[in-house]
Amino acid sequence: MSNKIQVSLPEEELDWIQLRQDLGPVAEVETTKEKLQRKIKENPLVPLGCLATTAALTAGLYNFRTGNRKMSQLMMRTRIAAQGFTVMALVVGVVMTYTDKK
Repeated sequence: MSNKIQVSLPEEELDWIQLRQDLGPVAEVETTKEKLQRKIKENPLVPLGCLATTAALTAGLYNFRTGNRKMSQLMMRTRIAAQGFTVMALVVGVVMTYTDKK
């Protein structure tokens, strides 16, 4: 008892179907893990800088907590240097990516 009604559409409304066929198959969607792995391969110095920053911050906070002022101060300065390294690695990575695409 279903009453099916056929509606005729003008060809202009079906242009997107032809466009999709002309473009070919859709590229695979990249997962978050795959994207992270690709980014690390593209610029391996950034994760290294992040790890160095985290290690210096952790050591500095530990020494601050235990009362070792000299080492705490040294670790905070090391953290700043590691952050600078990370920022420079990001900039170099962006520049390298930009020049590769040209």
